[in-house]
Amino acid sequence: MGLFSFIKDAGEKLFGSGEAKAAQDAAAKAPTPESTALANTKAAEAIRNYIDALKLATPDLTIRFEGASGTVTVGGSAPDQATKERILLAAGNVQGVSQVEDQMTVLKAEPEAKFHTVVRGDTLSAIAKAHYGNANKYMAIFEANKPMLSHPDKIYPGQVLRIPPQA
Repeated sequence: MGLFSFIKDAGEKLFGSGEAKAAQDAAAKAPTPESTALANTKAAEAIRNYIDALKLATPDLTIRFEGASGTVTVGGSAPDQATKERILLAAGNVQGVSQVEDQMTVLKAEPEAKFHTVVRGDTLSAIAKAHYGNANKYMAIFEANKPMLSHPDKIYPGQVLRIPPQA
């Protein structure tokens, strides 16, 4: 459990359309407790749908969003540490999210991964060289971040990546 920081202006644009955008716009025009709560609920649903689309969701996964602070709270249980970390990263690598509060449990304990925030000029090879001492281990990082990554060359500044322990 803990609090993980993310760059609020980087990530998947989940709140830019649909019900989440409409609810945010309504809350911005006439901020009432009800409109703010609706905007937060719709944003949490958008994050949950994104995690579902990545096929990472667990049966008891809970997602809450607090728009004022940009905080996502993730609860429930994951079958293993890797799945838990992928869920946390999927929730955090969303534009508008600045931190993720981890309230998840893991059914099968494993060593925790490190996290790396991508900066301009980073490549998976360079990240592998920095963390493992071997640029050719970039595929381990790529595999550890699937399905959020679709190609080893498609990373962006501000994205947070999972760096698994060396095998």
